[in-house]
Amino acid sequence: MSDRRKRLHELLLALINKQDYLELIEDDSNDLAKSFSENESRDFSKSIERNRKILKKYHSLVRTAVTLDALMDSENEENFKINK
Repeated sequence: MSDRRKRLHELLLALINKQDYLELIEDDSNDLAKSFSENESRDFSKSIERNRKILKKYHSLVRTAVTLDALMDSENEENFKINK
């Protein structure tokens, strides 16, 4: 694993650990339907919307990790130039 990828992975794990609650996507539609009432289980658009919101949260965490990594790289490059 490259150093950058390892840093991103560590940043992402740190961000995930800071979350109070991180909802997971269910892998089986029957499991998804269990948390809904009978009327709601007929409307799987609700579960699709729920999964979309979960994915947006994951994307947000990944974008934040990438941004933090880029900022750290930029700071390191600036410090390297100053110390030369």
